[in-house]
Amino acid sequence: MSTNRTAILTKTHKVLKKHFKPIAPPNDRTVLDHLLYACCLENSRFEAADEAFARLKELFFDLNEIRVTTVTEISEGMSGVPDASAAAQRVKRALQSVFESNYSFDLEGLKKQNIGKAEKDLERIQGTTPFVRAYVTQNALGGHSIPVSRGALEALCAVGVINDVEADKGQVPGMERAIPKNKGVEFGSLLQQLGAELYASPGSSKVKSILGEIDSEFKDRLAARQARMEAQAAAAEAAAKEKRQEARAAAIAAREQAAAEARQAAAKAAAKAARGKSRGAPPPPPMVRPAPPPARPAESPMPPEAAKKKDGAPEPAKVSKKSPSKGLAKRKPR
Repeated sequence: MSTNRTAILTKTHKVLKKHFKPIAPPNDRTVLDHLLYACCLENSRFEAADEAFARLKELFFDLNEIRVTTVTEISEGMSGVPDASAAAQRVKRALQSVFESNYSFDLEGLKKQNIGKAEKDLERIQGTTPFVRAYVTQNALGGHSIPVSRGALEALCAVGVINDVEADKGQVPGMERAIPKNKGVEFGSLLQQLGAELYASPGSSKVKSILGEIDSEFKDRLAARQARMEAQAAAAEAAAKEKRQEARAAAIAAREQAAAEARQAAAKAAAKAARGKSRGAPPPPPMVRPAPPPARPAESPMPPEAAKKKDGAPEPAKVSKKSPSKGLAKRKPR
C-alpha cells in the first residue's frame, strides 16, 4: 500500500471522529444476531438499523417464522432502512441458508474455529454480502475486517483512497494495515456513518464539508464518479429494456410458431383420418330389384253343391237315423 493511501486513511479517521461518535455493538448478541443486524445496517444509519432489527424480533414469533415469511411482509417492518426490500431479502436468504446447513439457527460454532476457516464458512451462507461478512468477522468473531458499505466506498473514492476500478470491485486494499486492529471497530462505525449519510443524501452540505476536510479536491472526483455511475445506470437500464423487448419478441414468435405447428398438425390429423375413413368403409350393396309377386293359380270350376252354397241356398237339415234297438231293453223270454 502506498504511503499516500495510509496517510489519507489516517486523516480520514481523525476527521470522522470530529463529526461522529463511535458506536459499539452490544456484547450479548449471538453470531447469528450480528449477521442479521448487519443485513439491516448495510447502507443504513445505525438508528434505522436498530429499529429494523428490533421490529424483526417484535413482529415475528421466532427466526423460523421470519424464514418462511415473504420478503414483502418482512420489508414492511423495516421501512426505516433505505432499501428495505434488499435488506429483507438478505435476512430471509441468510436464515434459509443457515437452516438448510444446520437444521437450526445456531452459528456459535464459528467462534471455535480459526478466523480463516470461519470466514470461508460465512461465504457459504447465501444472502451475505462482503459488508455483512466483514461486520460478523469484526464484531462476532474478533477478527480484523472493516465493513465497507456502498456509500463508504463512494466516500473513499472521492477522497482518493481508492480508484474507480477498486470501488467497482468493492475493495479497499491495505485498509486493515493502515488502521490498527484495536481501532478497527471504532473506525468501521465512523466510516459507516459517513457512508450512510452519503448514500442517503449525496448532495448534502454536511457530507461535502466532511469530505472537504479530508481532501479539498474531492469535488472533481465525486462529480466524475457520480456522472460515471449515472451513465452506467442508464446503459444498464437501456440494456435491460432491450433485453426485455427481445424476450417479449421471442415469446411472441414462439407462440406464433407453436400455433402454426398446432394448426399444421391438426390439418395432417384431419387428412389422415379422412384417408383412413375412405379406405376402411365397406362398398355399397348392389342394387336389387324386388321380385314380382307370384302368379295366382287358375280357379277350377266349382261343383254344383258348392255353387249352391255360394249362392246362399239353405242346405236341407240332416235327419239322423236311429237304430230301433238302441235305448230299448231286451226282454227275457218267459
